[in-house]
Amino acid sequence: MSDIPDRFTRFRDRMPVTERWAYFDHAAVAPVPGPTRDVMVDWAETIAREGSTPYPQWIETIENLRRDAAQLVGADRDEIALVANTTTGINIVAEGFPFQPGDNVITRADEFPSNLYPWMQQADRGVEVRRLPVGTSGRLAVDQILEACDDRTRIVTISWVAYSNGWRHDLDRLAEAVHERGILLFVDAIQGLGVFPLDVRQTPIDFLSADGHKWLLGPEGAGVFYIRRDLIDMLRATGVGWNSVVDPLKFHEIDLTLRPEAARFEGGTQNTVGQIGLGKSLHMLLEVGPEKSARRLIELTDIACERLAGCGAEILSDRTEDKHKSGIVTFTLPGRDPMEVRHQCLEQGVLISCRAGRLRISPHIYNNEEDIDKLIKALG
Repeated sequence: MSDIPDRFTRFRDRMPVTERWAYFDHAAVAPVPGPTRDVMVDWAETIAREGSTPYPQWIETIENLRRDAAQLVGADRDEIALVANTTTGINIVAEGFPFQPGDNVITRADEFPSNLYPWMQQADRGVEVRRLPVGTSGRLAVDQILEACDDRTRIVTISWVAYSNGWRHDLDRLAEAVHERGILLFVDAIQGLGVFPLDVRQTPIDFLSADGHKWLLGPEGAGVFYIRRDLIDMLRATGVGWNSVVDPLKFHEIDLTLRPEAARFEGGTQNTVGQIGLGKSLHMLLEVGPEKSARRLIELTDIACERLAGCGAEILSDRTEDKHKSGIVTFTLPGRDPMEVRHQCLEQGVLISCRAGRLRISPHIYNNEEDIDKLIKALG
């Protein structure tokens, strides 16, 4: 990796966090690029001096975010809603889906709570949530998911990449398999969107939600939600507000005619500064391209795994096939307390995570071998 393509060097130059940290925690909360910081600071300065007078310009910028988000996943703009976080998108479907008593939803047992609680909340509607057990490697085969399905399964909801171990699901095969059974597929994409390619026309998932503060390098509180166009009317819109209707700016004319596109789920006033920031980061990632980002990320994590194993770490993430690798690697250092190790790393300018008693690293495309050297040295 000594011959790093210019695109990644240039990207690194726009990440102020590298001045102090070897940052390996993008699966938690990512730092924002310098250009993203700049547009958010500019918004704050502008609203302080000018109030809302530039509002039409901000709306145009936010619509550019919708366009870029659609491009990122291969969707049409009217299939994208801009939401506060992953949880919001999941609740749009969980609360709006026409479940009947006796229906069930299939998911992993180790899903992040945001992809469990909204579905478990439907228990009072008679909906069962079937949580499939997984091992420490995180491996979950499509066949295991299908075995849990029956004629009352309505949705399979799955994280594209499992947060606790980095297992990346084969969405192509999963989408095909569940659709053959008349089941819909919801994808929590927060741990993969931005650095792995996805085209919803080729991989026909039905719903997707992702906050922007991880691999998209955006601020917290600004994310994207995708819904296949022909499913929009199937969901009962929840959280309806002034921005949900066809003529949202005609405040004096009360007409509850919902917008025909995914934006009907946006409800009220949006997080303008967060969406402006997310738009900048997303555009930077599009300039690199998800295909190149994916290759870079797999290469980085392969090197990290090799170096970690060399210093006695036990790699827990399944790294046997590239199609299941991600930017997340979990490991242990036998005989050492994970929280003490994390604290030791912090003292040396290296940020890693602890999850479920395991250590976790999650580099991004701007990280390099020097960062990995710092990680190995900090681990001692």
